Amino acid sequence: MRHVHPRGLVLKVAVAITGASGGIYARRLMEVIAADEVLLTMTPDGLDVLKFEEKVPGSLEKFDPAVFSPKSRIRYFHYKDYYAPIASGSNAYEGLVIVPCSMNTLGKIAAGISDNLVVRAADTMLKERKKLILVTRETPYSLIHIENMSLVTRAGGIILPASPAFYHHPKNLTDAVDFVVNKILRALGLPSILPEWGK
Repeated sequence: MRHVHPRGLVLKVAVAITGASGGIYARRLMEVIAADEVLLTMTPDGLDVLKFEEKVPGSLEKFDPAVFSPKSRIRYFHYKDYYAPIASGSNAYEGLVIVPCSMNTLGKIAAGISDNLVVRAADTMLKERKKLILVTRETPYSLIHIENMSLVTRAGGIILPASPAFYHHPKNLTDAVDFVVNKILRALGLPSILPEWGK
C-alpha cells in the first residue's frame, strides 16, 4: 500500500544507525515504519552495536535489511557510498532519523563535518530544511553534548532522546521501546503505532 503525503508525494524517509547503545530502537522502527521507501545506512560502530545487542547478522559490505522486516521497502547503502540519494540535496526524501545517535555523530553534525554518509546526509537535511531527527542515547549529558544539541536544534534539527515514559503502563520491553519509536514516527509525519493521548 502506498502512503501518500498530504502534498501528494510518495513517502520516502532515511534511517541511519550509529554506535550508541539502543539498537533495539532501530530494529523496532524498521519493523513498524510505514513508508513507501526507507533508505538505510549505518556506521561500523552502529553495526557492532546491532550485532552485540540485537544479534543482527551481516557485514557493512553485504547487509540484508530483510533481517529487520522482509515486507518493508528498505534499501541499504554503505556508509561510504556518496552516490546514495541522501548524499545530495536533490534527493526526494522527507527526512532522516539517526537512531540511536551517538555523541560522536552529534558532535560531527554540530560541527558541519561530513566524512561519512550518515553525517553528510544529516548536513544535507539541514541545508535543505528537511526533517533531521536525532535519537540521542547517552546519560548523563555533558555540557559539550548539550551545546551540540543546541547547535543542531538552532540549525533546524530535532533532538528526540531515547527516553521512554511509563504513563501508558508498558507491560514489557517492547511496549517501552514502542513509546520512543512512536515519537519518532510522529516526528517524521508517519502513522503512529500507539493511540493518541486521551484515546
